[in-house]
Amino acid sequence: MKQLYRLSSFIATNITAVVLLVTAMALFVPSSFLWISSSSITPMLGVVMFGMGLTLKPSDFKPVLMRPKDIIIGELAQFLVMPLVAWLLCKMLQLPTDLALGVILVGCCPGGTASNVICYLAKGDIALSVAMTGVSTLLAPVVTPALVYLLAGKEVAVDMMGMFLSIVEVVIVPIVLGLAANKYLSRFTERVTPLLPMVSTLAIATIIGTIVSHNSANILSCSLLVGVAVILHNILGLTLGYAASRLLGLPHDKRIAISIEVGMQNSGLASSLAATHFAMFPLAAVPGAIFSTWHNFSGSIAASIFKKLSQSEHSV
Repeated sequence: MKQLYRLSSFIATNITAVVLLVTAMALFVPSSFLWISSSSITPMLGVVMFGMGLTLKPSDFKPVLMRPKDIIIGELAQFLVMPLVAWLLCKMLQLPTDLALGVILVGCCPGGTASNVICYLAKGDIALSVAMTGVSTLLAPVVTPALVYLLAGKEVAVDMMGMFLSIVEVVIVPIVLGLAANKYLSRFTERVTPLLPMVSTLAIATIIGTIVSHNSANILSCSLLVGVAVILHNILGLTLGYAASRLLGLPHDKRIAISIEVGMQNSGLASSLAATHFAMFPLAAVPGAIFSTWHNFSGSIAASIFKKLSQSEHSV
């Protein structure tokens, strides 16, 4: 069992390499993942969310009550910066409707599940990171459809109730089940928790592989344009998240947490919503797939930069 735990830790630590390898395989050898149906994305994302729920306890949400200012700043940055940056990039780059919808979906989703790991590697405030991920995820069933409707409703028909139910099904229900299992099946949870990083990493990689393989031709045909949008979206999110929290006087470790939470989106959810509710726009799933790959790569780089900044601040 110890060897399995070590393998889990190794795979999670090398999530960037795993994601890049899977993306390359799915992009250039689509048959390696084409056998997985697009309809499998939703249950796989549910597995990731269930794993997140298993790692949470009600006490993890105490920071929301103890430090409401930090959470409010973080959530405002999350749901203002990323959606607005997405919309502005779509206008500036004149993205076609399909791709613009995909970029906006990514911007309107809650924080990504890998953000807590990146925050840990970056020496940020992990409690704040976990609380922000939890709160933004709980807000997502209402806030995400509303933002998508506000920013894209004039261009496409947005089924707000359908998106609400989808997010509840794929995000909220698995997390609640994970919380319940953590509380009532604690012995089981203790045994499987060390394996969750591996399970989540492989599930995320498989989701990305599935999305990329089914859209490989589309991605290759529009990779430069959407790649620029995705990279700018992510970098601006990281930068503006840090700048906003610094401007409001938060300490360095909290700035790191907010920066990473804002910049790293649940892009798997964005792709799932695109496939479920916007099937008439096949390219809408592409930005989420590219973002999933890129933000793990950029997150690793950001973690190294933030870690060095933390060391330099402590040495002063």
